[in-house]
Amino acid sequence: MAVCHNCGNDYDKAFEINIGGSSYIFDSFECAIKAVAPVCAHCETRIIGHGVEAGGGIFCCAHCAEQQGEVGLRDRA
Repeated sequence: MAVCHNCGNDYDKAFEINIGGSSYIFDSFECAIKAVAPVCAHCETRIIGHGVEAGGGIFCCAHCAEQQGEVGLRDRA
C-alpha cells in the first residue's frame, strides 16, 4: 500500500501525480486538490478548472481577476 502525501492514510488504491519533476502519492482527489491545486489570488479558492492568468497571478474566474484590477479577461466557455 502507499501513504497519502496529504493526510497520511495508508491506502491500497492510492495513486501518483507527477508535477514539475516531483512525485506525490494521494488516496483521493480531495487530498490531491488540497495539496497541489493552485489558489485563486483573490478569493483563495482552490482552482480545479482552467482558471485565468494575468499579471503573474492565477484566478479562479475573470470576476476575481477584475477585483484585483485585471481587465479584459473572459472565462472560458
